[in-house]
Amino acid sequence: MLKHIGRHGDRKVAIIFRELPGEDHMCLVIYPETLPTHIHNTIMSILESAPGQASPNLADVLHRNLLPDGRVILQALHNEGMLKKIQTNQVIITPTAQSNVKLDELNRIVKEMESGADALKRMQELDANAGFVDPATKRKAEKAFKDGRIADAEAMVTPLVAPATGALDDQSLAANMLAQAKKMEADAKGLVAEAARMKKEAQKMFPAVNMKAVKTAPVAVAAEPAVTKTRGRKKAAADAVQ
Repeated sequence: MLKHIGRHGDRKVAIIFRELPGEDHMCLVIYPETLPTHIHNTIMSILESAPGQASPNLADVLHRNLLPDGRVILQALHNEGMLKKIQTNQVIITPTAQSNVKLDELNRIVKEMESGADALKRMQELDANAGFVDPATKRKAEKAFKDGRIADAEAMVTPLVAPATGALDDQSLAANMLAQAKKMEADAKGLVAEAARMKKEAQKMFPAVNMKAVKTAPVAVAAEPAVTKTRGRKKAAADAVQ
């Protein structure tokens, strides 16, 4: 069956615009049987062509083609008052010989398909750029990554053990302090790199995210209760409840 063809009551129509800007309940049509022969034949030839059938709106191809007298077809139809605005729910489309659908319903279906296609495309782009990972798998991989960094850092520092013959000397203490400082530097660099990676992933996941507006949640640190030797068990328990 041909696209852009329908019926308005008992009259055949060619649908120029399936819906109008700001008036999606209205469409623009022409009545082919009322057109002069040279205009009718030209329009029907374009409508039945591959570009005509591939175009979402017939107006797009009519705007790019000319009548035998050299006029742009769409402009000529407008100038001669041949374009008619009618409600989409009054136009019947026959996709097949056994089925029919109102134009307003067809427009709704097309919009849903286009929206679904856009959403699918966006998801595919996100998957391609950032990669889609199952949340459980992602958490497991991040834990393994962090555990590996901790293990690497700990391996850099040799436990400091005092010799059996006496106390540690200043050189040993200094060397151990230096090793700990290097470990802290390695940890800091690792955290900075991880933070940069997470920022990039957040921006890819949702480009409109405002990094400056995100506030860092304060980290709660539990202070050890100062318990004097004179406090009894009941007093300490009461303080813990409070």
